[in-house]
Amino acid sequence: MIDLYTWGTPNGRKISIMLEATGLPYRVHPIDITAGDQFEPDFLEISPNNRIPAITDDEGPEGQPVRLFESGAILIYLAEKTGLFIPTDPLRRTECIQWLMWQMGGFGPMLGQAHHFNRFAEETIPYAIRRYSDESRRLWGVLDKQLAGKAFVIGEDLSIADFAIYPWACRYEWQGIDRNDFPHVKDWMDRLAQIEFIQFGMQVP
Repeated sequence: MIDLYTWGTPNGRKISIMLEATGLPYRVHPIDITAGDQFEPDFLEISPNNRIPAITDDEGPEGQPVRLFESGAILIYLAEKTGLFIPTDPLRRTECIQWLMWQMGGFGPMLGQAHHFNRFAEETIPYAIRRYSDESRRLWGVLDKQLAGKAFVIGEDLSIADFAIYPWACRYEWQGIDRNDFPHVKDWMDRLAQIEFIQFGMQVP
């Protein structure tokens, strides 16, 4: 059994989508980051960086229990555990991980800054709003170009790259993004929104 420690954020929903997609049995432990649950000692034993999501798996490699934090690492772990949603061909696998890292290094952090300065900052800082909104648009443009002529991020097959990117794209309004400006991303999002396990995963916790 996998225990998922999460909250209703894009990073958290990457993992609930993956768990729903693979059919692995799991239990959900809500970590209310608005109440400071992420700083509780028991959670810090699993996620020392005090961030969600995190998992424990009592059936890890060679039957040993494992604890994992960082959403990208968890996605790769679950893909390797099940053999699902990551290509076996070395070149396509590299492409998949490349786009996962693109999300981890850019599409998540930069969009997250746009969320903060557009919605949550205690004061309006025009420079920060402009900087992160512009970078969000640039990154959406990169994704739109990648999705031209493709069903999914790396081609015709769903992968952990899609699961990582999709929940962040779903908060486009927080980023000041008009989806109609990025038609390939819009079509991709509409396709994913029709998949039942993605619908379920997006509702966790």
